[in-house]
Amino acid sequence: MRHTISVLVENEFGVLTRVAGLFSARGYNIETLNVAPLQDRTVSRMTLVTRGDEHVIEQIKKQLNKLVPVIKVEDISHTVHLERGLLMVKVKAGGDNCEALLELVEKYDAEVIDDHIDSHMIFEFTGKVEVLDNVLIELEPFGIIETTRTGPLGMRRGVQGFTVD
Repeated sequence: MRHTISVLVENEFGVLTRVAGLFSARGYNIETLNVAPLQDRTVSRMTLVTRGDEHVIEQIKKQLNKLVPVIKVEDISHTVHLERGLLMVKVKAGGDNCEALLELVEKYDAEVIDDHIDSHMIFEFTGKVEVLDNVLIELEPFGIIETTRTGPLGMRRGVQGFTVD
C-alpha cells in the first residue's frame, strides 16, 4: 500500500542524506520526496511517499524517529488529508494546436507560464497525482518536449497542525 509520511526535521547539513540512507540500508524505496523549510527556518518538512504493509511502515516510522535531527513523524495515509502535486510540462506549439492546448489548460485550471506559440509553451498544473498522470496522457498527442514534477505534498484536514510542539 502507498503511504504518505510527513517528517519534521532540524534544517541542518546532512539530514536528507541520513533519511535516504535509512531507507537504502533497509531496502525500502522512496517513491517521491519533497523538502522545504517552514516559517521557522531552523525546521524543514519532508513529505515522502513509499510503499509497504503496516509492519514495514511502522518500522520506517520507528527508524526515522531514532534519527537525531528528526523532530516528528506522521503517516497521514489513514487520516482525512489532502494531497497535491505540481507538474510543469513543455509542449510543442504552433499551427492548429494552440487553441486545443489552451482549452486543455483551461479544463484543468492550469497556468501558461511560458508562451512561444510559434514553437513551444510551458504549462503549470497542480492537482491530485492521478489527475496529473491524466494530463500527461492528454498532452502526449501534442508532443511533450520535457516534464518535471513534484511528488505529492500532503496535509491533514482540520484545525490541528503538524508543528513543532
